[in-house]
Amino acid sequence: MYLSAANHRIPLSDGNSIPIIGLGTYSQPKSARKGDCATSVKVAIDTGYRHIDGAYVYHNEHEIGEAIREKIAEGKVRREDIFYCGKLWATSLVPELVRPTLEKTLKVLQLDYVDLYIIEIPMAFKPGDDLNPRDENGKWIYHKSDLCATWEALEACKDAGLVKSLGVSNFNRRQLELILNKPELKHKPVSNQVECHPYFTQPKLLKFCQQHDIVIVAYSPLGTSRDPTWVNVSSPPLLKDELLNSLGKKYCKTAAQVILRFNIQRGVVVIPKSFNPERVKENFQIFDFSLTEKEMKDIEALNKNIRFVELLMWSDHPEYPFHDEY
Repeated sequence: MYLSAANHRIPLSDGNSIPIIGLGTYSQPKSARKGDCATSVKVAIDTGYRHIDGAYVYHNEHEIGEAIREKIAEGKVRREDIFYCGKLWATSLVPELVRPTLEKTLKVLQLDYVDLYIIEIPMAFKPGDDLNPRDENGKWIYHKSDLCATWEALEACKDAGLVKSLGVSNFNRRQLELILNKPELKHKPVSNQVECHPYFTQPKLLKFCQQHDIVIVAYSPLGTSRDPTWVNVSSPPLLKDELLNSLGKKYCKTAAQVILRFNIQRGVVVIPKSFNPERVKENFQIFDFSLTEKEMKDIEALNKNIRFVELLMWSDHPEYPFHDEY
């Protein structure tokens, strides 16, 4: 059974729904060129993407907002067709900063609301305007996390109509349970954005989230850049995998398309990042073929249980999420 491209969405537990494929827009400041992000978003919308994943900390939300508004003005889409996910960064987890930070994102985007707003990492850093607070020795300055208090401030933002749905990112099971078991919980998290791909399939976290109606959104769904300064390069490049490439040949697809298809067939949302217009289009061409049950199992068996994105620079934070099994 094929999934239809234009409208394939997964229902969220709060009555909204999320498109199963989105465009990731993360870029490292040193490699980003002005306008690349806006061009990529416009190509994506023209191709059929309706889900754009961004963050204030990526420093390119102004380009995303500009691209969305341009496509609305052209009559290509309406605002309600677009699903935009923004993120609350670690320096704004204290309750009094949550709403002003979201309002800053809305001002930069020039939009009235975001569709999904998520806590980017469960680790609080020193609150304030410095997004990368460090001391004179270059050591990160942490702050005590109170994720339940942060969540209550997010619930107030949803009640005020600034955001449609609330979620988290990089949360482990314990941190999710902290929110789910919060007294007087008004709005539960609808999604958890985590690394997820054939070399890191997250079976236990996926099962836990499915039991609680939390959708997994996969970042780095094609693996990630091979930058050893922040990426674990002990795993071989995912896109060179023999099985994935042989399945690609069978279906006249690329290994990347097979990888994305694998996750969406598991009910996992994928947000591949690319600023290359041809790749943006190619990543969307995953709705005209289907992997068999055996092929799905064979791909699952590739799992090495090793992350590419370990966030080791914060491994001494009390709320570092990856010490736990899942």
